[in-house]
Amino acid sequence: MTITHAYAAQDANAKLAPFEYQPRELRDHDVQIEVMYCGVCHSDLHQARNEWKNTIFPVVPGHEIVGRVTAVGGHTQKYKVGDLVGVGCMVDSCRTCDSCKEDLEQYCEEGFTGTYNGQDRVTGDITYGGYATQVVVNEDFVLRIPENLDPAGAAPLLCAGITTYSPLHHWNVGPGKKVGIVGLGGLGHMGVKIAHAMGAHVVLFTTTPSKVEDGKRLGADEVVISKDPEQMAAHANSFDFILNTVAAQHDLNPFITLLRRDGAMTLVGVPEHDHPSPQVLNLIFKRRTLAGSLIGGIKETQEMLDFCGKHNITSDIEMIKMDEINEAYERMLKSDVKYRFVVDIDTLRG
Repeated sequence: MTITHAYAAQDANAKLAPFEYQPRELRDHDVQIEVMYCGVCHSDLHQARNEWKNTIFPVVPGHEIVGRVTAVGGHTQKYKVGDLVGVGCMVDSCRTCDSCKEDLEQYCEEGFTGTYNGQDRVTGDITYGGYATQVVVNEDFVLRIPENLDPAGAAPLLCAGITTYSPLHHWNVGPGKKVGIVGLGGLGHMGVKIAHAMGAHVVLFTTTPSKVEDGKRLGADEVVISKDPEQMAAHANSFDFILNTVAAQHDLNPFITLLRRDGAMTLVGVPEHDHPSPQVLNLIFKRRTLAGSLIGGIKETQEMLDFCGKHNITSDIEMIKMDEINEAYERMLKSDVKYRFVVDIDTLRG
């Protein structure tokens, strides 16, 4: 049995450090993947520091995984050795509930199995993520990465990409639609790129004037400084859809008032403390919708990857070595990254 080299947190106050474990033996429908790159999601930090109060230690984070297939189980049909593949936030689900049957495994009524900090449905073992030299995953939860995309830049598509693509797709964003993206971080910059590629008129909302030019470079048609009441008022009652990616507690009302009748704002950022409750009249008098969205199912994630392959969309990344992960976490807390850290897993192999 081979040894997997990884980085793990042993408790909520510990820095991530080298860790070794034996991967499970290949089951009939498993795919063994040599990890090349793994994106760094803010969820990784939340889990490593037990900020959601559900972490099982030791925890090996990482759910934006890209690598090459090195072995397959005896009855695996979807992938072969050498394929460029990815793994996102899920590695299993019940597969029998209504949500799973409708290709919406992220809403599995029994709860999906997380790529890390999840519980294997066969053995009960805790799953370990992509801050590791290899992972073993059932073929049904493995994605095919378009070969024309830079694999390092494609890694964040497995979470940041699908988290923004899914609501944009669900709410029918496309030509003729005016779409707002709130926040220009790891999620927001992907939202701008994808909404632009879908053909919408894209307006970026940011509190940071220095991000105006970058927002336009990424595909925004307009950039609004959301702290400026005059700039906000100029867009009142005009948006078909707003995607709010901000993970910090804030007042939702200024954005709700920008929605036209029957417009919708969807939240994908998870703040440590809930947002203040919005004014009900703002919703009632224009039949506006305030909604939420969680990643995407496997079918939709593959559609997103194919869409990104067609439009040559990847994340803007800063590559780091594995032993730089703790510094990257501190920088991520300060929003000091444009716009996603990606770990070069070769640096873990020594």
